[in-house]
Amino acid sequence: MTILQTESLTLPASMEPDNPLWRYALACWQKPGLAETCLTLQEQGWSVTRILCAGWLGVNGRTFTGIEDAKVTEWREHVTGRIRSARKSIPRNHAPSHELRSALAKAELQAEQSELALAWQTLYERNPEVASMQNCTTVIVQNLLTAAPLTTRELQPMTHITKLADLLAEHTRRSTEPC
Repeated sequence: MTILQTESLTLPASMEPDNPLWRYALACWQKPGLAETCLTLQEQGWSVTRILCAGWLGVNGRTFTGIEDAKVTEWREHVTGRIRSARKSIPRNHAPSHELRSALAKAELQAEQSELALAWQTLYERNPEVASMQNCTTVIVQNLLTAAPLTTRELQPMTHITKLADLLAEHTRRSTEPC
């Protein structure tokens, strides 16, 4: 029998779960078509949190370098990803496991909030470049191309990327945030 040993993650004491990036993510998730598009891309290897970070930076006039703090990628791999995998391994229509699947879905959302809180701590610091004289959609398209996994970057038609960028930028057009 093999015993799996894992080290606990070192998390900063000053994480802010309710931050502007999280609020942006919640607002975006309410947009018709955006959640479905993100989840489809997730099935192709994309990270939804990277998509949301790329969008948020774009609506704030910043370019995404694609560089993430190691804590973000570690959290995504060891926590969010494992909870998602556990949830997806339980069939949707299996009534006796419905409560467990629901609890895992709730835990997955909380893990994503923590992942975005970790990302929030370093986004501006690691993405200092301000996009000059470009509209939101253009900046978000560039950011999404940077956020895309290398294996699927060339496979995604630009029309899909542009549509996603429009959806991510739309929230800002109705708010008071800069763009």
